[in-house]
Amino acid sequence: MIAFVSGRVAAAGPDGAVIDVHGVGMAVQCTPATLAGLRVGEEARVPTSLVVREDSLTLFGFADDDERAVFELLQTASGVGPRLALAMLAVHTPNALRRAVAAEDLAALTKVPGIGKKGAQRIVLELKDRLGGPVGDAEDVRAPAAAEPWREQVHNGLINLGWSAKDADAAVDAVAADLDGDTPPVAVLLKSALKKLSK
Repeated sequence: MIAFVSGRVAAAGPDGAVIDVHGVGMAVQCTPATLAGLRVGEEARVPTSLVVREDSLTLFGFADDDERAVFELLQTASGVGPRLALAMLAVHTPNALRRAVAAEDLAALTKVPGIGKKGAQRIVLELKDRLGGPVGDAEDVRAPAAAEPWREQVHNGLINLGWSAKDADAAVDAVAADLDGDTPPVAVLLKSALKKLSK
């Protein structure tokens, strides 16, 4: 089990980063919020969870140990694999997930791409006693909606990928202009921004 990786951030993409650990590039899949905190060329310590499959070894990275613990707990629910658990953490903070499960808030859970009403009911049923209530005084939401937190995350992601601040601003504005109603996850917005820049 690799509990964390520590080293220089060698690269960052829309859904992961490469951390240079003493000359070995460790590919780490992360939530957009975790990626937003990583800067290419700077040192980082990323808590990780290693998922072993017959045909692959995948390292998932998190903003902190609590996020990693929730990621691992989510996968104890039937039908929740690492990709879905990561998607849940991309949409909600660990405390928001604890609150949604404790309050049986199916609407909050179905905001996650890939979770329908039945899936949300199963997650609540299986995780209610395991996840527990919110911990500490951490924010429950990724950030206030009014401030459109995705803008900064997408902007930082584009700069990490080598685009200029001017190009990043233009792409973020173009993506914002296309939005209609609910805001999709940051990873989806980042991909839309990259498409606009590649035109």
